[in-house]
Parts: sequence; structure tokens; C-alpha cells
Amino acid sequence: MIPRYTRPQMGKIWEDQFKFDTWLKIEILACEARYNLGQIPKEDLEEIKSKAKFDINRILEIEETTKHDVIAFLTNVAENVGPASRHIHYGMTSSDILDTALAYQMKSAGEILLNDLIELKNVLKKRAIEHKKTICVGRSHGIHAEAYSMGLKFALWYEEAKRNIERLQKAIDVISVGKISGAVGTFEHLSPEVEKHVCEKLGLKPEPVATQVVQRDRHAEFLTTLSIIGTSLEKIAVEIRHLQRTEVLEAEEYFSKGQKGSSAMPHKRNPIISERITGIARLLRANSIAALENVALWHERDISHSSVERIIIPDSCIALDYILHLATNLIDKLIIYPENMIKNLNLTRGLIFSQTVLLKLVEKGMTREDAYQIVQNSAMNVWQDKSKNLKDELLTSDTVKKYLSEKELDEIFNPDLMLKNIDYIFARSVEME
Repeated sequence: MIPRYTRPQMGKIWEDQFKFDTWLKIEILACEARYNLGQIPKEDLEEIKSKAKFDINRILEIEETTKHDVIAFLTNVAENVGPASRHIHYGMTSSDILDTALAYQMKSAGEILLNDLIELKNVLKKRAIEHKKTICVGRSHGIHAEAYSMGLKFALWYEEAKRNIERLQKAIDVISVGKISGAVGTFEHLSPEVEKHVCEKLGLKPEPVATQVVQRDRHAEFLTTLSIIGTSLEKIAVEIRHLQRTEVLEAEEYFSKGQKGSSAMPHKRNPIISERITGIARLLRANSIAALENVALWHERDISHSSVERIIIPDSCIALDYILHLATNLIDKLIIYPENMIKNLNLTRGLIFSQTVLLKLVEKGMTREDAYQIVQNSAMNVWQDKSKNLKDELLTSDTVKKYLSEKELDEIFNPDLMLKNIDYIFARSVEME
């Protein structure tokens, strides 16, 4: 079930009203094209344009008998148009309407998602610049590695958002194709000019080669792109969930006045938005698998894809719109705790400088193997004895003191020096635009 919140413009695209409006638009445009070709009298076209309408309840009523939604729609339209309705759907097959309308819906939904992504990218850029020099510990395998910048974390997500914008732009282009070429795609009873006219008016491109349907690799590309975007949001959410753990608490979701975290424990402030994003990303990936399963159809055409798409395409578009909105607000209001970052940075008592010490010893002439062994031995002692720190432990080594003075070690154990190239990284990323 899609969460309660969806922005109205995305939801409307997948409502019956929008779908049937698009179907009717396609049928009228096809008649208009045939009129331009001299195949429909002017008075009949005018009658179609003035009288063509539908009633959703009546369509559903007819469908109870026909068991065919397109026929039910056409029957209802014909009831309103009268004799001139004989020109409607001439030479067309159901998938001419279904696939062209679906492409228009997916394009429309994709453009909303694109705007969502741009909003997210802009917020990530703002937070990256804000925390460019906010020092924290970088982790690899979940273990403290070296000093890092919270701004770089936002910049990392910003770059991924840019890539997702490029992916979505391509996916929208791939799916933006219409098809008005008849029962097996050969234009047996229709001029290709009809397809050109309809597609041009809808902002679509004609499908170069079709069977009865537009081939489903296009839809699979669109939905796998949505799943990649959702997974990127999950990546952000999982990191925030880790950062919000009580033992870490370097960042935290905004907790509004009156908000409750637990029905049992009044003290709880849980990362519920991040968890929600994580869960819905799983649905997007599952839907993308179903889209991939839709690619292989009997003789390149059956309707096994149809029932699946009626669920996975609207649900994926609505779900991604929802979590993009959540993620943007989450990042914008994310609470950062620099003092906890410094506290955590110092938890390992200087171990994060081990590589800097190693490389300085190598610069001074020691072999890498010997330098590694000496620094690792000191580091292991610090791991085992919580009263020790790496700098003091290194000063107990006569070998180290031969190569490095206490003053040089003081310079090494400066976390700010680890970020000396952050301006360079920002210059080629968030500060380029």
C-alpha cells in the first residue's frame, strides 16, 4: 500500500480521469490526422470533437460485460458521439491507445521525479557547503579510518544525485515513444502520418519498429532507473540511521514538537523517516524485477505484462515521488552535532593518524615494511590498553625517535591537515555549478 502522502500532481497522473482523458485525446488526434489526409469529412471531425466525452462509471459498467477496458471506453464514447464515431479507433488496436497513453503518463511522471531530484540535489549542495569544514571521522568497514568532512559526505550524495538526474533524463527519453501502427505494427490500415501527428502533439517520438506493443525493455529501463534512484536514497538513509545511533549521534533526524518516538518509551527519538525510505526502496527494486520479467513476451507480444504494469508503474512513480520528498526534507532539516564528531574522532586516541605516521617514516628513509610493523605494533598496544594513545606509544620506540622528533609527531597528529585538499574536491564538485 502506498503511504498516505503523495503530492497531488503525481497521484492525478495515475487516476482514471487522466488515463481516459489521454485515451480520448489520442483518438481525437488520430481522427484529426485522418481528416488532414482527406479520410474523414470535416463535419464528422467537428462532431467528434464537440461530442466526444466519457463517463467513468459508465465505462466500468460496460466493462462488466465486455471484460475489455478499451472496448468499454470506445463504446461509451460512441454513445455520446453517434454515427460519426465510426471514424474513431479506425485501423487501430488496443495497444495503440494503451502504450501511447502509458508513455505519456510515464513521461509526465518522470518529469515530476526529475524536478524532485533537482530539489534534492540543491539541498545536498547547500548542506555540503555549510559543513565543508565540519570535521568528523571517516569509517571503512564501520571502523574508524581517518579524518573526514561532513561536507564531503553531503557532496558524495550530491554527485550521486547528479548521476541519477542524468539516468532519469535518459530513461524519460527512452520511454517517450508512441505507437499507432495497428494490430501487428505494420500500418496495414493506417498511414504512418497518423502516428506522426499523434506523437508530435503528445510530445512523444514514434516507435521505429513495433509489434502490437511497444517493446518492454523501455519500461524496464525506466523502472530500473527508479529503483537505482530509490537505492541511492536508501544509501543516504542507512548512513543517517548509523549516524543517529545513541553511541554515535553525529547526526539526527529533526524531531518536531509533539512528535512521539515510542508507545512504550517516552524518551525515544527514532530515525523513522530514514527507515521508511529504506523500506520503500525495497519495493522499488522488487517492482524493477517484475519489469524485467515483462520484457520477454510470446512472439514479442502478449498481455502478460499488462496486469503487472497496472500495479508496478503507478506504484513506483508515486513511491519514489514520496521518498524523494521525504529525503529532501530529511537532509534539509538534518541536525548535525560537531561536538560529538570531535569526541568520536578522538575515541581511538590517535589511531586515525597511523597512515600519516607510516608515510612520514617512509619519507625519512625507513622501508615501508619496517615502518608498517612498528606503527602497527604501537597501534595494537593502544587498541588493547585504553589508557594509551598512539602518539605517546610511538615515543616509547627508540626506532621511531631516530626518525621523528616530538615536534614532528605533534604536526602529524593534526586532523585539520588531513583535510588540506578539501577545497580542491569541492572545486571540482559542488562549487562547479
